[in-house]
This record gives sequence, structure tokens and C-alpha cells, in this order.
Amino acid sequence: MEDIAKKAFARLFGHAPENVYSAPGRVNLIGEHTDYNDGFVLPTAIDFRTWVAACKRDDRIITAVALDEEDENGIPTVATFAIDDDLKKMDPPWSDYLLGVVNELKKEGYKLSGANLVIKSNVPRGAGLSSSAALENALVLALTDVSGEHLSGVKAALIGQAAENNFVGCNCGVMDQMVSALGKQDYALLLDCRSLEYKLVPMPESWSILIVNSNVKRGLVDSEYNVRRQQCEAAAKFFNVDALRDVSLAQLEKNKEALDPVVYRRALHIVTENQRTLNACTALEQGDLATLSRLMEDSHKSMKNDFEITVPAIDGLVKIIKDVIGTEGGVRMTGGGFGGCVVALIPKELEAEAIRRVEEEYPKISDGLAPSIFVCRASDGAFLRGK
Repeated sequence: MEDIAKKAFARLFGHAPENVYSAPGRVNLIGEHTDYNDGFVLPTAIDFRTWVAACKRDDRIITAVALDEEDENGIPTVATFAIDDDLKKMDPPWSDYLLGVVNELKKEGYKLSGANLVIKSNVPRGAGLSSSAALENALVLALTDVSGEHLSGVKAALIGQAAENNFVGCNCGVMDQMVSALGKQDYALLLDCRSLEYKLVPMPESWSILIVNSNVKRGLVDSEYNVRRQQCEAAAKFFNVDALRDVSLAQLEKNKEALDPVVYRRALHIVTENQRTLNACTALEQGDLATLSRLMEDSHKSMKNDFEITVPAIDGLVKIIKDVIGTEGGVRMTGGGFGGCVVALIPKELEAEAIRRVEEEYPKISDGLAPSIFVCRASDGAFLRGK
């Protein structure tokens, strides 16, 4: 993919790029919707990435070509704008991420140069693997480096999050951008989304990360994501705390009758999911797959019953894999919900059988949908690999 970006850049602009930058997508092992509640998450960067080939310009113009976003004639779409303009939404729609990143970098006082960019990605889109964070981090890294500016991975993640919140219009937490920036090969990353403190947790070599895209169209995810966030904020307001991170299970249960039943269930998921995530980190460190299996199973049940973000096809897909791995592995839905992906941590010796069963049985429970299956490895983040 990197070579594709380089060759396309040379073809489009008549010379080689100065550098190619990249950032990975991610999969969240456990800790769903806890990030914007100031809680804990346990994601890992994956070996699917977005690349940005870049070269500085002498003027104040940014021109970007997205090789994966074609018009009706099959031609890659282009976004061109002046850095110093009052940036507004424009066509093509993917340019929201670029414009948002530039806007936030300007707000933070970074002195940007004009640039030519070519973007290429193999992060599956619409699957909950954070193609948006990969794009944001790759763009931040490319735009600051060609301009001679420098920033940390944490700062880059915050800029990417702000771009998505303020310009794109999705009120995401910071998890996706943080692990895309700071992940490490063969490690998961336990992140405290309040303090942004993190630690790397080794992944046992004998386990595989299996990601299965249900290919269920996720038409509700953006609107329902924002609704869930509002419900969580309502619960936090009830308890007069900054976020549900500050609410204990005992507090929640004591006030159950005073809360709106739906708000209670949303809060119950967050409060219990935070503790599950911390427990999962310990299990991962100890190589305790049986405990990790139970925690991932409980996480999925909570997403289904309390947070109500799964769909029947996803629930069925989880069951298919669970029937293969039993307590020897963990499986759950991952991502925003309403479709998307399932993630499984399984012994490598069960990998082939799990894949066979998914390919055979999933179409029967999903109106003929074919799954997309990825065996992934934990990967380096954008600011660990550098360029």
C-alpha cells in the first residue's frame, strides 16, 4: 500500500513524495463506550494502516488526493483549499477529516506549510476498526512534519479527536486516536481516558487476534452513538459528577429507582465495563485466558442487554465463535455498535476451525451476508514508528 501511495504521488504530481507517513486502525479488546465517560479501555493497534505520501509546497495551498474515494467515473477525488481561509465543509465528504485536522492545528498555533498529499488505506471502513483515527493521525503526522513542526503522540491524538468532535461532528472519545498514535507491536494498551496515562500490556504469542466484520450496514451508529453519550451524561449529572468514571456500582444500585430505567441501564454498562476492563488487563498480563474469556462474554452481554448496541447477526456471530473456543478464548462485539465487527482472542490452534465455522454458519443467520475475516497482529502506532 505504501508503494501504491508513492507511485500515485509521482504520477499525479510529477515527482516523488518527500516522505510517506502512516497510522494504524485499532480493535478494542474490551472497554466499550467507556472512553467518553473518562473510563478505561484496552485496545490494540492493528496491522491495517492509512498511508499519506506528502511533499511541501511553496504556497499556502493543500491539495489532497484520496485514492480510495472515487467519483462516478472511477477517478480518485481531490480536495484543495487555502490554509488561511475560514475553513468550511466542502466536497468531497472525506475532506471533513483533513479540514478538521488543519483547523485544529491552526487553533493550536502550529505553523503549517502548503502540501500535496496522496492518501491510501487498507483499514476496513464502516467496520468499527477506526479508519477515521488512522486517517487523522496520519494527516497530523504528515502535515506537521513537512512543515517542520513537532508534536507528541498524545498531542496528535487530542488534535485528531478535536477534529472529529468539532468539524466532522462525531462526539467520539480519545481512545481510537491514542492507540493509533501510541500502540506497540505485540502489545495491547490500557488507557485511562481521564488522565491519558497508559501502559503497554504484552499479548501472548500463542494467541491470535481474529476480527470478523459482520458486513451488517451500520446505518444507526452515528446518531445512536450520540444518544448513548447524552444518556451517560444525564446519569453523571444525576450523581453530580464529571463522568460515570466517578460512580461506583453500589452508588448506582442504591439510586436505581430514582433514575430513568433506560439511563440506569446505560450507566450500569459503563460502571461494570470499567471494572471488567481493569480485570481483563490483569488477566492478559497473567495469561489467564479463562478469566479473560468470561470478562469478554460479560462485556458482550452488557452491550446487548444494558447498552443495547448489538444486532441479531452480531449476537449470532459471537455465539458461533464461542461454540468453537469455549473458555479457551474470548469473543465480543467491538466498536460503536449496530453492526461492525466481532473481536476474538483465541489460541492459534483453534484459529482455523473458528474461521471455518464462521464462513459456513454465519451466512445462514444473516440473510446470506458473507463475513470478512482478518487475522491481525498488534502493530506499532504512528508516533512509535515515526514516518
